[in-house]
Amino acid sequence: MQWVVVAVYALLLVVPALLPLPGNASRVWNSFTIVAEFAFWGIWWPFVLLSMILFGRLWCGVLCPEGTLTEWASKHGRGLGVPRWMRWGGWPFTAFVLTTVYGQMVSVYQYPHAALVVLGGSTAAAMVVGYFYTRGKRAWCRYLCPVNGVFGLLAKLAPMHYKVSEEAWRHSLAQAGKPITITKRRPPAVDCAPMLDLRHMRGGSNCHMCGRCSGHHEAMALQWRSPAQEVVDVAAAEATHWQTWLIIFGLQGVAIGAFHWSASPWFVTVRQWAATWLIDHDIYWPLSDNAPWWILTNYPERNDVLTWLDGGLLLAYIGATALVWGGITLMLTALATRTAGTWKTQRLHHLAQAMIPLAGIGVFLGLSAITVSLLRGEGIFLPWVNQARLALLAAANGWSLWLAWRILRHWGLSAARALPGMGLMLAALLWVDSAWGWLFWWW
Repeated sequence: MQWVVVAVYALLLVVPALLPLPGNASRVWNSFTIVAEFAFWGIWWPFVLLSMILFGRLWCGVLCPEGTLTEWASKHGRGLGVPRWMRWGGWPFTAFVLTTVYGQMVSVYQYPHAALVVLGGSTAAAMVVGYFYTRGKRAWCRYLCPVNGVFGLLAKLAPMHYKVSEEAWRHSLAQAGKPITITKRRPPAVDCAPMLDLRHMRGGSNCHMCGRCSGHHEAMALQWRSPAQEVVDVAAAEATHWQTWLIIFGLQGVAIGAFHWSASPWFVTVRQWAATWLIDHDIYWPLSDNAPWWILTNYPERNDVLTWLDGGLLLAYIGATALVWGGITLMLTALATRTAGTWKTQRLHHLAQAMIPLAGIGVFLGLSAITVSLLRGEGIFLPWVNQARLALLAAANGWSLWLAWRILRHWGLSAARALPGMGLMLAALLWVDSAWGWLFWWW
């Protein structure tokens, strides 16, 4: 099944890049390029994100083509140890930001060449990393994948996970120490592709749900759990500042700016002002449109070209959006943490985890907007889509507030002491909501 997914992925990624760009009259039934665009950005990515919330990282362990290819390359590669630089905790945040911003610069959602560079480049890097590092493992997926951090956060909400019984594990080890008989043999080691410490695994954010460890030592089994368990209990000790930056400045900052800029009248206003100022001062090079397509969008046959000014403003807009929305969200979250008593930075990172549902649903809505746009291009209109968006945002807000309440109570606060923090968390969530309000309703 994994190799079937790899074949479909390669077909959707490579063939459109070899075909001419579709014309204005092209539709899904007569253009494979549009089929691939709809498959990748209309179905594949939005629902992969949704699957993380529903099933954990099942996609990573069973279906992801990059995971399959990097593990295959690792089985035939040099088998070097994981270097220190690869273990840096900031890669999930950094890789997500760089990939998101670069994708906007080259219009990855609209053009097959851009998709080949962004997605194909990531796949090639995964195979190179697999070839050089580890033997039959997934070092790329564990440390460097651009969406590893996002998937790990969303998987914390999944209602199922592989639970480890420490008591059963100890009992199995004790039995293994006795003389081996024909009917009782020491269980073989688990081939855990993401290289997890299975015995001490408390959450599912890094588990790829591949099932290889199921039944190991009679101590590991797929079980249901509360969607709050990992965020409330496990994250109390395991939440990190990099996860906080990814939630607040990545998913609720950079991602919002990436979805915003092409629809923003503010961007158009600043662009017009900047262009006028440059012309008035006889500075013309920023208005040139000679950047290659793999640096800035450059498709004159489609009347879609970004100048150097556009590229600079795009970066500035996404950066400003991340700082404004993320900065205020972080401030309100920090104030909510401070209301709990003595300041503890770990508590800030813990409370920030309550915003995972809203962060995840927000990105899902941003990607599904591409789905709606593609359907509209095919003459299919969904009059109920805005009501569905509002319902999803309301549900995500409610989920995040519930998690925030559980976290504050987990700290030992009484209901009365937790209420001020809840008010500040509500303000933070509404501030994030306002970004989606501008995109879907007010512009």
